[in-house]
Amino acid sequence: MAINPDLAGRVYPPAEAYDVGREKIREFARAVKAEHPAHYDVEAARALGHADLVAPPTFAIIVAQRADAQLIADPESGIDFSRVVHAEQRFTHHRPIVAGDRLVAELHVDTVRAMGGGAMITTRAEITAAGEGSDGGKVATTVSSILVRGEGQ
Repeated sequence: MAINPDLAGRVYPPAEAYDVGREKIREFARAVKAEHPAHYDVEAARALGHADLVAPPTFAIIVAQRADAQLIADPESGIDFSRVVHAEQRFTHHRPIVAGDRLVAELHVDTVRAMGGGAMITTRAEITAAGEGSDGGKVATTVSSILVRGEGQ
């Protein structure tokens, strides 16, 4: 099945909320070798003005990839995940992600460009605060480009 060119402009609504916990931040920080004490010690984070542990900047990928999964799983997309190569990832942070945040992401398919037998797809995940006591404000924007290789590539 070919990649559906009509994906461009499609918006996938926020899926299940992601609860950011202290141990999730610590585990991610260890995995990416982020050593700042504010990722591990609540008092160090509070000394910098944060309410709780602050996540490394790339932590937003966890929420963004949950949104991307909707596109990959969409039978109308024509995407065979075994043929996907991750090409680019960018982050814009509107505020730090901290333990206690509840986050959701709305996925926008910004472009679909045919390339040989495959396609380059660029998506944008708008990550916002959700849940009780949340202002619903923007937290981060991620932009991801994937190359879906065509048959025989």
